[in-house]
Amino acid sequence: MTTNEATGATDASTHHSKYHVVRDPSEVREVFRRVDEFEPTNALTSVVPLSTAALRVLSRARFALPPVLASATGDRHRAVRTLVAAFFTPAKVAAVGPRVKELTRQRCRAAATALVGGPIDLADIIGRRIPPVIMQELTGCDSPDLVLLKRWSRDSLELFWGQPDETRQLVLATSAAEFYAWLRETVRASRGTDSLFGVLDAAGLRTAEICSLGYFLVIAGQETTAQLINIAFYRALQNRTVWQEIAHGASAAAFVRGVLATESSVHTWRRVVAVDSVLGAVNLPAGAEILLELSGQHPADAAPTAYSIAFGHGLHRCLGAKLAELETITVLEETARAFPTLTLAGPDPEWIRLLSFQTPTTVMAAMEPT
Repeated sequence: MTTNEATGATDASTHHSKYHVVRDPSEVREVFRRVDEFEPTNALTSVVPLSTAALRVLSRARFALPPVLASATGDRHRAVRTLVAAFFTPAKVAAVGPRVKELTRQRCRAAATALVGGPIDLADIIGRRIPPVIMQELTGCDSPDLVLLKRWSRDSLELFWGQPDETRQLVLATSAAEFYAWLRETVRASRGTDSLFGVLDAAGLRTAEICSLGYFLVIAGQETTAQLINIAFYRALQNRTVWQEIAHGASAAAFVRGVLATESSVHTWRRVVAVDSVLGAVNLPAGAEILLELSGQHPADAAPTAYSIAFGHGLHRCLGAKLAELETITVLEETARAFPTLTLAGPDPEWIRLLSFQTPTTVMAAMEPT
């Protein structure tokens, strides 16, 4: 375990000086396309080094993240990507649409009961609860208890993309070690099954490789989607016209795609310059690190497909892109239609703002006074 296999950073702007920041969307796509010059080997590495004590905690758990998917390249990456993609085909994603709607309506009934007592947190009662169920059903892989899953996910994001001090690092590393131990046992229990982990095992991936893939797939498959749902909730409720239009039957697709283009939950990603290269008019030496701004840099008259770069591009485009979009659109539509008079309540929420991830921690809402 090296210091580059685990991490920390809080506000992306804090660390921009470390990177060559690429803001122009066309250049971002170019970086993704030029896979031999700009490699993903730093995608999951440390933003700041971890303390020796935190590394010991991870080492005792045999925590390791060998390159498999997000941080891998070449034929190995393509082969694994093909195996994982089979669980997220367009047909399979489309088929879960009714299930997302059903789950959202269940959560809306719970929200309606809770609203009798006053304001509710949409992020908690609806937003965070649907993506884990869908992820589990699509992959066939077990999921931990929701409270544990959310703690492990947020702690890992903070550990890998936050800026924790040494005391906080120990807390986060302990959480990450617990998550990894659970994951290793889950991978072992999946052998011989047709679940995602079982398929990867049958294909010859080592346990450490499946754990490496699963560690971030479990997080990306539900936590970043929940974060996107909660941004959409908050921004739609801020704009009463949008909320009312959706509540009365308008599609939420254009609004959600606007959120992805301007304020995605995964707003940056990283690359390393493999060989001396030129990007735009800038000479980049081998070893330089790049920060790609995926969201918030599109001109107002950008093409309708501008939002898609929030999910990456080319060989490393997020395999769950269509799923995240479908879930966010459906959850927003069903919630607005269940509660057309819902309005934001209380002070502005605090936000989680990490190098590559952001979301409001709460979305407090109440029924509009009559």
